[in-house]
Amino acid sequence: MNELEQRWRDLGEFIREQRRVGHLSLRKLSEMAGISNPYLSQIERGLRKPSAEILQQIARALEISSETLYIRAGILDEPDGESDLAGEIRRDPWLSEEQKRTLISIYQSFRSGRPDRSAGEESVAGAGR
Repeated sequence: MNELEQRWRDLGEFIREQRRVGHLSLRKLSEMAGISNPYLSQIERGLRKPSAEILQQIARALEISSETLYIRAGILDEPDGESDLAGEIRRDPWLSEEQKRTLISIYQSFRSGRPDRSAGEESVAGAGR
């Protein structure tokens, strides 16, 4: 299996896993995404290469970001380095200072709760202090 085939298989497995986490049947997700049941099944098995538009419809139905699927499909490159979500929150002119602190605190608590990502967390958690 070449790298491209593996990427489509991994994407399909990710979509299937997200569907299961959301307690959605294949039929229900296909209805929500506006695509046929057989087509979604082929995507999940890595047999079809969905377009960016189809990925967007699937992402919307799964309530995840389309960027997540675009990256997994190779349409978008993974961001370089660590994202600066806390910095983006601090720069948002529409949020009050209290809202910014609350959002950053919640975000950091979620990040610190992930044991498999501990290597990059100290830099993110420390950046907001």
